Amino acid sequence: MTKSAEAKKAQTADMSEADRDSVKQLQTAFETIKNQLSKVIVGQEKVVEELLISIFARGHCLLIGVPGLAKTLMISSLAECLSLNFSRIQFTPDLMPSDITGTEVIQEDKATGQRKFQFLKGPVFANVILADEINRTPPKTQAALLEAMQEHQVTAGGKKHTLEPPFFVLATQNPIEQEGTYNLPEAQLDRFMFNILVDYPTESEEFEIMRRTTTVQEAKLEHILSGEEILSLQKIVRKVPIADHVIKYATSLARATRLNQPEAPDFVKDCLSWGAGPRASQYLILGGKARAILQGRYFVSTDDIKSVAHPVLRHRIITNFNAEAEGIKPDDIIDKLLDHVPARSVEEQND
Repeated sequence: MTKSAEAKKAQTADMSEADRDSVKQLQTAFETIKNQLSKVIVGQEKVVEELLISIFARGHCLLIGVPGLAKTLMISSLAECLSLNFSRIQFTPDLMPSDITGTEVIQEDKATGQRKFQFLKGPVFANVILADEINRTPPKTQAALLEAMQEHQVTAGGKKHTLEPPFFVLATQNPIEQEGTYNLPEAQLDRFMFNILVDYPTESEEFEIMRRTTTVQEAKLEHILSGEEILSLQKIVRKVPIADHVIKYATSLARATRLNQPEAPDFVKDCLSWGAGPRASQYLILGGKARAILQGRYFVSTDDIKSVAHPVLRHRIITNFNAEAEGIKPDDIIDKLLDHVPARSVEEQND
């Protein structure tokens, strides 16, 4: 038996029989959810997979794509399949923070005649939040989501109001029309686990979209998982064992983006003005764990890390003027990083 096979066997042995049953349940639920979403969404299998990886890893997602690619429909349909409370917030320039979080109002007790403040919850008090066109609202309102996304709570009138788990923010953004928009600050971008690119459908997919959406037929979605089941499965993702060499590989990818580190290659120093922080390494590992389970495996491989590298890193590395002038995108740099930090070199160091 090779060392890698022995390592996989040791990792798998760390999981109890109940945990293995939960892994099988999660894999079955993943396939069922994909089948349900295919009733209303044509194609976009990679986008759906990344959305579910993020949800089961307790992360938030930012979906970027031009209008008309069913981003909103995809998120609302996913919330329906997961049997979760869904709330849509349409971000506009005149949206106020209290319109998202809620506000305190004076109410009178008819029995005693006394007046007191009562907190009226805003749309953020749901399980799945669709922040539609999040870059259309000023930074003050964008920041209203920061506490909710990171701390899962809202503070109003000096009191903290806890958000009921599970809680996910799935935001959309239009990359083309930039008039009257406000770029998300890097601190808030870093709160999103994945930055998912939603691309145009293929010719055959677009034909199927036209065929389905121009008739009177309406697809009915089934409820697959409850909130309690999702919370239980999220704990299983955290329990997935991971070998040290895979952790080192994820760490090496993130550290190679930082200009002041000796391991940063020359093309990073030439093309980036800022690299990814430690949260990138965390999400690479959590994303790898969730992907491994969704595929029915009890261990994380370096291929899992590679698969989630683009959505994790593309919004955490900032290109400089040189890269923009040459038309180099963050995804191009990530491709070079995956070639520069080969998984086998890290694994060989641990043999």
